[in-house]
Amino acid sequence: MWSRILSPRIIGRTGFYWRGLFTMQLKTSEFQSLFTDGLSGLAVVFEKHQHELRIAGGAVRDLLSGKRPEDVDFATTATPEEMKDMFQKAGIRMINNKGEKHGTITARLHDQNFEVTTLRVDVQTDGRHAEVEFTTDWQKDAERRDLTINSMFLGLDGTLYDYFKGYEDLQNRKVRFVGSPEQRIQEDYLRILRYFRFYGRVAFEPDDHEPETLAAIRENGRGLAGISGERIWQELKKMVVGNHAGHLLELMQSLELAQYIGLPPDGNVEEMKRVWHNAKDLSPKPMTILVALFSRPEEVERMELRLKVSREEKTLALFLIKHRQKLRRNKDEPDGLKPFTEFIIDNRDLDTQSKVCELLKYQGEDKLLAELSRWSIPRCPVSGHDLRRMGITSGKEIGATLQKLRNIWKKSGYKMDKDELLSFVKS
Repeated sequence: MWSRILSPRIIGRTGFYWRGLFTMQLKTSEFQSLFTDGLSGLAVVFEKHQHELRIAGGAVRDLLSGKRPEDVDFATTATPEEMKDMFQKAGIRMINNKGEKHGTITARLHDQNFEVTTLRVDVQTDGRHAEVEFTTDWQKDAERRDLTINSMFLGLDGTLYDYFKGYEDLQNRKVRFVGSPEQRIQEDYLRILRYFRFYGRVAFEPDDHEPETLAAIRENGRGLAGISGERIWQELKKMVVGNHAGHLLELMQSLELAQYIGLPPDGNVEEMKRVWHNAKDLSPKPMTILVALFSRPEEVERMELRLKVSREEKTLALFLIKHRQKLRRNKDEPDGLKPFTEFIIDNRDLDTQSKVCELLKYQGEDKLLAELSRWSIPRCPVSGHDLRRMGITSGKEIGATLQKLRNIWKKSGYKMDKDELLSFVKS
């Protein structure tokens, strides 16, 4: 029996369930904007050879949410060999075919790349990688995906194909695994972190998790120990700057996941929640939020070994731990920015200014952050060349004199000009 679901917010059209499949028509401006010359040309090739081509995964979720996706992936009933044959006959260039063994061929048309993947089923998984087998069954491909909201397909005519109530979950802001949470997680343990990341993107409430899902995560959390640090960090970076990040990191710690992903098991959750609340609207770097969990530099060293964070990210973490208490606004000083600008000038490093900006985000100093973004580092008007022209030739003496002049310049509020400063040398 057909049952009808109305969806006026997105399309104002009627959708239908039939034998577990929900379909409806999507005709939004975001969807129509995808149809460039490149996509139109790609569609013609697949239609000519009678192979189905649909938009897949996250792009469908974004379109149903009223967003134009940044990346669009495609799925097809054609095998990689059939795609290569089609593209060669059409004179279409193919690039980056490293994913061919997993069914992905990348075609380039009109200066656009299109990643097209053959429908697949997982025949064997080890929690990190999967051996796949090609299929022409759209439902079986949807069944192997992680979350219901990521398991939908969209035909190029605007027809939505939803086998696991992904559209309903998206409308209700629910994040659920396709089928058994335990089975999906054991296929790829990174899906634990993907669950939290998408929860932050989709859910309205910070604590609206299904007990079955949390139980499966707790039971299988140790599987994260076998996932590469690079993959874990990619997910964490997106999650910690998203919605509900404070709650989600606290939940992950209570589920005993921290020890497997490079975070301190006894991290300062309350500090992290405070920092996230203060900084979430200031575009913080992920490390600015995450470092609130850390108490000591040694914990950063352990995180680096596990997650393979960049040198810049590690340096920022150590900077924040060192200065988050010492370098602060002086409430008795009318110029609240003064301690920060003096610190930047003393270090004479553009990178220091960016770190201080992150420190202000960490401290929730939004007004000082706005002031600092308009401030530029003043340049000391005296150089070593000026001192040499005055007859000072010793490098050691030049360095000492420059430092004394900088201190005088600093006390003047960085207002003295070259002649005024050099007068101290003459005297």
